[in-house]
Amino acid sequence: MTTIPVAIQMYTLREESAQDFAGTLKKVAELGFDGVEFAGYGGLEVQEVKALLDEYGLKAASSHVSLDALESDLAKVIEEQKVLGSSYIVCPFLMPDQRSEEDYKKLIAFLEKAGEECRQEGITLCYHNHDFELDRLSDGRTALESIFDDVSPENLKTEFDIYWLTRAGENPVEWIKKYPNRTPLVHLKDMTTDDEKFFAELGTGGVDIEAVLNIGDEANVQWWIVEQDASRKTPLESIEISINYLKEKLPYLAK
Repeated sequence: MTTIPVAIQMYTLREESAQDFAGTLKKVAELGFDGVEFAGYGGLEVQEVKALLDEYGLKAASSHVSLDALESDLAKVIEEQKVLGSSYIVCPFLMPDQRSEEDYKKLIAFLEKAGEECRQEGITLCYHNHDFELDRLSDGRTALESIFDDVSPENLKTEFDIYWLTRAGENPVEWIKKYPNRTPLVHLKDMTTDDEKFFAELGTGGVDIEAVLNIGDEANVQWWIVEQDASRKTPLESIEISINYLKEKLPYLAK
């Protein structure tokens, strides 16, 4: 099995980061994560963030950047990734008023253009799904299919979130195989088996995590990224359970 590194999506630790960004990064490193996926930089300059990553031995896996920020100043976002040493920018979420069929057409056109600009600068643009993109459009395709079918593969990659795919009744492995060599980033996330379908620590719910891990090499995954949007435990307790599960399943992590 290829050694695929594991990052934490910092949105999981948003409250801790707001109190102590540097200290939170240090705890992430101590738990055994290889890197982080950013959702903001804690009010710090990216040069300061890079210094902290170097100090704690962490890598910048990628950065979630809002569609508005991508549209308003993509050049700045790209330069920030270069400073951080990150190769991936992720469009993470569409607001409810950005989900009409006409909105998706505009999004596809923008992702094509932005993805090409990123690629010219050595950066890869990705799109992260939730469940609403599994709604069908007038041509019978899901919105998610339209995004990945209609934007050139070289200009847009996937960051499939396996919780949201599962919640929508989809099989994450089938989606990863549907778009070969387009999944450098995967959000690992579990789901409770009750009717609430709440976010769960890895290995404690009903999502087939192992099936996804088992196709990492085939899919050429570059980063596994742990995220837990909300937790019944403290976020640090949650991510410790999840990284310990991955250390069991991915022996190279147990260092």
